[in-house]
Formats: sequence, structure tokens, C-alpha cells
Amino acid sequence: MTTDTETARVTSGRDRNATALDMVAGIDLSGRNAIVTGGASGIGVETVRALAYAGADVTIAARNEAAAREVTEQINDEIGAERVSWDSLELGDLASVRAFAARWGDRPLSILVNNAGVMACPLGRTKDGFETQFGTNHLGHFLLATLLVPALERGAPSRLVSLSSTGHMYSPIDFDDPNYHSRAYHPFKAYGQAKTANSLFAVEFDRRYRDKGIRAFAVMPGVINTNLGRHMTPELREELGIQPGSKTGLEAMYKSSAQGASTSVWAAASPDLDGQGGLYLEDNAQAVPWSKDLPRGVGVMPHALDPDAARRLWDLSEALTGSR
Repeated sequence: MTTDTETARVTSGRDRNATALDMVAGIDLSGRNAIVTGGASGIGVETVRALAYAGADVTIAARNEAAAREVTEQINDEIGAERVSWDSLELGDLASVRAFAARWGDRPLSILVNNAGVMACPLGRTKDGFETQFGTNHLGHFLLATLLVPALERGAPSRLVSLSSTGHMYSPIDFDDPNYHSRAYHPFKAYGQAKTANSLFAVEFDRRYRDKGIRAFAVMPGVINTNLGRHMTPELREELGIQPGSKTGLEAMYKSSAQGASTSVWAAASPDLDGQGGLYLEDNAQAVPWSKDLPRGVGVMPHALDPDAARRLWDLSEALTGSR
């Protein structure tokens, strides 16, 4: 670990080009249990791979059972050990979330990576009636993590990693209408609200459970060409200024999936972050506060780390999921 003395930022000493496997070099996770949601595709696969290579027993929690089975077999063959398994999870269905947590039971859990998500989809509703992005990206993960708190306590010292995004810059939480019942819907602003929620969740989760040995981090992985972007129409890309060749500055943020998973793995496993929590991380370092002088998409905005908004969101999430 290195610390930027001018800003007191925690950094890994590795740049944005490091891969997930680079971030577990020299780290032994033997005997530790991990769960990675959405671990059957995109950067989730690389997250699972790195944690398993480091010795962790990793459960892929995914709705695509065929893909989860294939990734499980592939990584186990690579490492020559049966460290990866899978289980079914549909984050857009709270009954599925509760069933998954019940199946996990009383096993200790040391790492929970809330990696799965949906981005910029048309207006839709989860099975429980929530706006799809807020319901899937935030509320499903909120319920999963809170149900698994006893397991995280048993696996302590433990880490929760909540995948946020530079998309948080597009919207804070609209506490009057988070599920778009009355306001006009915009697919990327809805994504931005969900990604703000993912960051605020890490802030409040860390505050509530750090004394139990559980620390939480929000992570911006970078811009990666994965299936997550399947709903990004050419029209939406043009509106956001992220068409290929647009030269808006975002092209400098593109990473491979292995590079995109590196910050998640650093947050999940590195001793660099011992004693830390409630931070927003990007490019294997604590993010700098946003300012207009930074390159586009770099840094974290105040609304994504606001402790009052984080507490308010927690209360709202308990009420919506029935976990209060």
C-alpha cells in the first residue's frame, strides 16, 4: 500500500493497467469463502478467477445457470482444484434472494462481491414492482448483503464490495420517486441513481458493521466492453457522447475484463485496505473528489458518499424490501 500524503488517499501502488490476477499476487485466501454475484460473465468471471487462484472457495451467484456451470468447470480445470461452485440467484426477485441466503445457511463468508447488474435498460419492473435498475442493482444486493450479515460476521475479518460506476455522476437518489412512478424515465439517469445507491450502500454498510469486523467498499471498475452494455442503443450512446471514435475522453477509460476486475479484487482481498472502509475506489486506488478540472468520468461526486443520504437510503431500502 502507498498513501498519497497530499490527499491522504490510499492507493495500491499499481496503475489502471493491472489485472485481477496481478492484484492477488502473494495473497493467500485459503480457507476463505467468497460469493460473487454475476460471476458467470464479464468482469465477474475475472473476479472469480483471481479469488480462486488465491485459494478462496468461490460461489458464483447467477441467474444464467448454464453459463455459471460452464465458468465453474473452466476455472476449476485451470487451477486444478474444485474451489469454484455456483448457485442460482435472480436479484430482480426478492424471493430468489431470500432463498439463496437460506441455502447459504450458517457457513462463514469472508468476501461478498456485489458485481451483477443491468445498465440503461428501457423502463421495466422487477418481480416485486421496483424500477428494474434500482431494484436489481441496489435493492436485490441490499437484501442479499443484509441477510448474509451473520455469515460475514462468522467469516470476519470480511469484506463487502459494491460495484458502482462513473455513471453515479448522472443522478443522486430521488427519494420522492426512486422507482419512477411519476417522473419521466431516462435509462442512463436511472442507471446513475442505481450506481449512486451502490456507493451509498457501501458507506452505510461499513458504518453499521465495521465494529463487527466487516468493511465495505464501492468500486468503479472502468469502462469495459461486456454484455452489461447490451441495452445501450446507438441513439443513447450518441446522446451521452460515447460513440466509438467520439474522442470525448472516455476512450482513455476503456479496459479489458481482467483489468476491469482488478479494483474489485483489490477491494476484496488486499491487506492494503486493512482498517479502511466506506471508500469509493477506482483504478486500484481511492478515488479523488470530483472536480470540473478532472478528465471526464474520473473521481467521485459528493452525493455518492453523503453519510446522511446513505442512512436515508438504508431506511428506504429496509422498508421497500421488508427487511426492517
